Amino acid sequence: MINIIGAILSGLIIGALARFFYPGAVEMGWLATILLGIGGSLLAGLVTSRGQRDFSRAGCLASVIGAIVLIFVGRMLGVGG
Repeated sequence: MINIIGAILSGLIIGALARFFYPGAVEMGWLATILLGIGGSLLAGLVTSRGQRDFSRAGCLASVIGAIVLIFVGRMLGVGG
C-alpha cells in the first residue's frame, strides 16, 4: 500500500514539474498529471534501464524529461489539445 501511495505522490510531483517546464500551456487535471508522471518514470526506466530502485536526483531528472517527451508525443498525435 505504501508503494502505491509513493507512486501516486511521485507521479504527481514529476507530472507537475513536467507541465511546468514544458513550453506553453498544458491543460490536464490532477489524475492525468499523476498518470503523466508515472508514465514519464516508466519511460525513463525503460530508456536508462539501470535497474536501481532507490531515490536519485538523476532518476528524478530523467523521469521529468520522460514526462516532457510524453507531452510532446501526445501533442504530435493530437491528444489533449
